[in-house]
Amino acid sequence: MTRVNVNGAVIRWAVERSGRASAVRNKFPQLGAWEEGGVRPTLHQLEKFAKETATPLGYLFLSAPPEERLPIPDFRTLADQPVRRISPDLLETVYLMQRRQEWLRDYLEQQGEERLPFVASARLEDPPEAVAARMREVLGLSGQWAASQRTWTHALVELRHKIEESGIVVVINGIVGNNTHRKLDPREFRGFVLVDEYAPLIFVNGADGKAAQMFTLAHELAHVWLGKSAAFDLPELTPSLEPSEQACNRIAAEFLVPKKELFRVWSLAQEDPNPFQRLAREFKVSSLVAARRARDLGLVTDAEFLNFYRQYENEEQQQKKTQPGGNFYASQNLRLSRRFADAVVHAVREDKLSYGEAYRLTGLYGKAFERYAERLENGAAA
Repeated sequence: MTRVNVNGAVIRWAVERSGRASAVRNKFPQLGAWEEGGVRPTLHQLEKFAKETATPLGYLFLSAPPEERLPIPDFRTLADQPVRRISPDLLETVYLMQRRQEWLRDYLEQQGEERLPFVASARLEDPPEAVAARMREVLGLSGQWAASQRTWTHALVELRHKIEESGIVVVINGIVGNNTHRKLDPREFRGFVLVDEYAPLIFVNGADGKAAQMFTLAHELAHVWLGKSAAFDLPELTPSLEPSEQACNRIAAEFLVPKKELFRVWSLAQEDPNPFQRLAREFKVSSLVAARRARDLGLVTDAEFLNFYRQYENEEQQQKKTQPGGNFYASQNLRLSRRFADAVVHAVREDKLSYGEAYRLTGLYGKAFERYAERLENGAAA
């Protein structure tokens, strides 16, 4: 039986990093002895511990805990201070998206695709109204585009489709890859953006409420225009004080709810028992986004907005508990991005990508990959 030397501080770091300290300690009763050095774990035990804590096995042989950092700017905040903790779920998700983006960029260049001219085409000092107008123009959306949608949830789907048609990869996922046992925490991050001239990628935390997802998506879209990669959490839909975050917030708000139009309808909205619902129907955004915009423009107080925000979140959490699970293959368009998945399937069919690499990129293996590919080719996975 092979036993290995480990550093107690590294073991404690892995436990805390997992975010599941109580569950991990219950599963490994000798953990305290490992930390104190009284007992050495077997290699098999250490491998199980690494899997349970989502820690790379090699890290457990280090002489001190490593200092992990996100490979992109981190604008997540807690009480206006930067968030230091990074979960393995967030790290792995960012690394996975980077691998997919790197492959897609190389593939598009080989296919002779041109750079996307709108990436990094805006500046921080540009008026939000002008940037929002250019964003709508590139996406092929009129100033009244949302009015033609039946509900704000339909508008959210339409916006996602238009963004992907423009050449941006949009991933909406609430778990790590396809691992349903590893749910992403929207309190840790709401999304991130990986800017690239060929394959910009937007990731929205699908575990977050749909109402917040719309604002996150618009916020991330603004990041692409400014050419700024970032991870963020937008607590109460409020960005950090970092200048690019503030600019993206203003652009996203103007993109979804133009200031001029909001002032025009505000007096009518106030006559409604629920003015935010009235605005939601008008602009085809969630009432949460409408309320956030009203606060931005000083039409309601901070206290009024926060009271509404907390009530809305509580109601949405209750609704999420009763929602049925979705179709696995249909959900892959969100977890992978239709644009990315189409490129992978085409590359496989053209013998420009091996099946093994396609499996690793998508997280779909064997028959699961083939069934999804067939759905894409037959147009069944919308």
